[in-house]
Amino acid sequence: MAVSGRVKLLLSSVLLLFSSFAWGLDDEAKAAKEEGMRLYNISHSTAALPYLEKAANAGDVESMYYMGEAERRQRMMNMTRAALDWYLKAAEQGEPYAMLRLWGGGACVAGDYCPEDAEGWREKALAEQLPRAEAGDPEAMLALHYIYGALDDSDEGHEWLEKAAEAGNPEAQDRLAKMIQDGYGFYWSDEGRLEAAEKLARGAAEQGYVPAMHTLSGLLIDKGQEEESWEWLVKASENGSRGARLTIGWCYLNPEEYGQEGGGCFVGQDVVKGWATLYAVDEEIGDNTAKSIMERNRNLLSYEQRQQAEGIAEDTWLSHGPPLSKFPPRYGF
Repeated sequence: MAVSGRVKLLLSSVLLLFSSFAWGLDDEAKAAKEEGMRLYNISHSTAALPYLEKAANAGDVESMYYMGEAERRQRMMNMTRAALDWYLKAAEQGEPYAMLRLWGGGACVAGDYCPEDAEGWREKALAEQLPRAEAGDPEAMLALHYIYGALDDSDEGHEWLEKAAEAGNPEAQDRLAKMIQDGYGFYWSDEGRLEAAEKLARGAAEQGYVPAMHTLSGLLIDKGQEEESWEWLVKASENGSRGARLTIGWCYLNPEEYGQEGGGCFVGQDVVKGWATLYAVDEEIGDNTAKSIMERNRNLLSYEQRQQAEGIAEDTWLSHGPPLSKFPPRYGF
């Protein structure tokens, strides 16, 4: 009797799960995952694939999910067969965001890729995450925000987002802060709305959640607290934020030009420091924006100053601290 593709998928998932439980990731697989995620986080999805695949084949469920994400992103957010296969492997091991990708990609419509114990992938995600959330798991609470959104019940989803934020989940706190800033919820005044958003963003930022450092920095600008806003931008940069580091470099190199683009700089011009910062960004990740800013402002420095700046970049940024990242959302477009 022939073995169906569905059974093969289930057998493959069981083997991967057993491998993960029995041995975990060895040092080589861990290193591969780290490099794969580093590349993925700076939008180098194609280059990330072989590294993530090594970790995924070693049983790492998160790497399976990001294999799907990387495959999909290199096809302009369109579902591909390769992405579908990786999402299926991750979903069979309980990854809720992979289940939502399968639902969004029409896995049940495109072929016989539906869960056997649920009506569809949204429903399976709900059935697995709801008990965990009710038991107090903040990650499951956050997942329910997206799951209920997929089920066209955004009110219930928002309630779970609030619960996740109250439980201290930094991603939930940051997302809720942005929603409040954009008009979610009722507040008697704009000041009250801003205070509520700031409290949430600050809670997430103080936990080290880098996207929230950006959110908090922007909220503090709106409150007229420019000095503290800049401090949080610096913290984001020190924690690997590519966007924050670009802003800081540009502000030091040419604050007037940055201001013309609608931004605000709260430091004095220091062309050597600015060049050093942008040069380090470009050297680390091959950043076209950093390169463009430097080319436009090249005449602000002498050859000797550029040489000095590049030495500072080597000593201050390159091979120091966490790798640069764009911090793409775990579950976005």
